Amino acid sequence: MLTTSLAAPPSPLSARRRRTVLAVCALSMFLVGVDTTIVNVGLPEIERGLDAGTRGLEWVVDAYTVVMASLLIVSGALADRFGRRRVFRCGLLVFGLASLACALAPSLGVLVAARAVQGIGASMLSPVALAIVVNAMPDPRERARAIGVWASVFGLSMAAGPVTGGVLIDAFGWRSVFWINAPVVVAALVLVAVFVPESRGERARRLDLPGQVLLTVVLCLSVGILIEGPRVGWTSPAALAGYALTAAATAGFVLVELRRDEPLMDLGLFRRPPFVTAVLGATAVFVALNVTLLLNTFYLQHTRGWTPLATGAATLPMALGATLCAPWSGFLVGRLGPHRPLILAGGFTAAGGLCLVNLDQDTSVSLILLAFLLIGIGFGFANAPLTNTAVSGLPPSRAGVAGAITSTARQVGAAVGIAVAGGLIAGADPVRLAAETRPGWLLVSACGLFLLVVARAAGPRTAHPA
Repeated sequence: MLTTSLAAPPSPLSARRRRTVLAVCALSMFLVGVDTTIVNVGLPEIERGLDAGTRGLEWVVDAYTVVMASLLIVSGALADRFGRRRVFRCGLLVFGLASLACALAPSLGVLVAARAVQGIGASMLSPVALAIVVNAMPDPRERARAIGVWASVFGLSMAAGPVTGGVLIDAFGWRSVFWINAPVVVAALVLVAVFVPESRGERARRLDLPGQVLLTVVLCLSVGILIEGPRVGWTSPAALAGYALTAAATAGFVLVELRRDEPLMDLGLFRRPPFVTAVLGATAVFVALNVTLLLNTFYLQHTRGWTPLATGAATLPMALGATLCAPWSGFLVGRLGPHRPLILAGGFTAAGGLCLVNLDQDTSVSLILLAFLLIGIGFGFANAPLTNTAVSGLPPSRAGVAGAITSTARQVGAAVGIAVAGGLIAGADPVRLAAETRPGWLLVSACGLFLLVVARAAGPRTAHPA
C-alpha cells in the first residue's frame, strides 16, 4: 500500500515548534487550495487574452486537478521513502516554477501544460503536509485538533480563491493570479528549511508504477471524455473509443492492484460501506463547489456584465460560511460524531442549489448571495465528517491510505464539476447562458441530498477524528 503513514513516533519538538510546523504546513496547504479555485474567476479574462474557447478553459482548470488527483497517493509514498521535508520542499519548488511558467504563458497550450506541472508540485504538498503535522504531534488530542485546523485551512482556501482572484485580476490582470504564488513559495521554502524537521515512514514501501500509470490514464480519460464529449458527440467513434479505453484501463488497474502485495490503492477498503459513501460524498461536495464557482463566474461576468472583482466579491458569503462552519464542524464531529454535521452539510448545500434552479438575467442579487452563503455553509460542514467517516474504525496503517483516497476523490470531484459545468455553458450566448446553467444548480442540490445518504451510512455514533 503506497500511502503516508499516520502512525508517528514521539516527537521531541516543543509546543511552540509544533505550532510553527502546523502554521507552515497550513500556509502551504492554503496555497494549494487557493490555486484550485482562484483561476475560475479569471477564466473570461484568459479567454480574451489567449483567444481560448470554453473547452480550452476547462483544461486550464482540470489539467491541475486531474494531475494532482492521480499523484496524491504516490507522492505520500515517496515522502515516506525519501523524507517528507525533502519531498515537501521539492513540491514547493516545482509548484513555484510552474506558477511562473503559467504567468508567462504565451498560448493556451503552454498554460495548460504549466498547470499540469503545477498539479505535480501540488500533489507533493497535500498528503505530505498532513504527514508532517501528524509526525510532529504524538498526542492524539493535539493531533486531532491540528488535523482539524489543517482541514479548516484547506476548506477556507478553496472558498477564498475566487475572492483573491477577483481582487488580483481587477488590479493587475489574469497573470497576477500566478505571479502571486512566487513570494508565498519563497517564504514557505525558508520556513520549511528553518522549522520543519525531517521524518520518514516506519517502513519504505515499493512503488506501484503500473498502478500509478493506469490510475492516471483512467482519470485523464474520464475527465477528457466529459470535456470533449459535447464537441465530438457522445456516440461518435472517438467517444466510443474513449469509453472502451477507460473501461480497459479501469479493469487493468483493479487487476494490478489485487495482485500486488503493496498496491497503490487498498481496494479492500471499498468493501466497507461507510468508506465508499464517504469517498463518494467527498466527490459530490467538490462537484457541487466547482459547478457553483464556474457557473457563477460565467453568469455574473457574461450575462450580468460584472467585473472580476465584483464576481469574486459575490463569493464572499460562501467564504464566510465555509470559514465559520469548518471549525464548528470539527468540534461537532469530535463531540457527537459525523452524522449531524453531514445532515447540516447536505441540507444547506441542497437548499443553496435550489435557490438558483430558476436563474435568469434578472434574478435578485440578494437571492444569489443567499445561495452562495448556503452552499458555503454546506461546504464548511462537510469536510471534517467525511474524513472522519472514511478513516473511522481503521488502524493507523490503513487510515493513511483511506485519507489519501478521500483527498483524491475531492480532486476528482473538482475536475468532474468543472467538466460538467463547462459542458452546460459551452457555446451559450450571454442571453441564453442563465437558462443553460439550471441543470447545474439541480446537480448541486442533488449532491447535497447525497450527503444525507452519507450521513445515514455514517450513523449517529460518536467518533473521534483519526
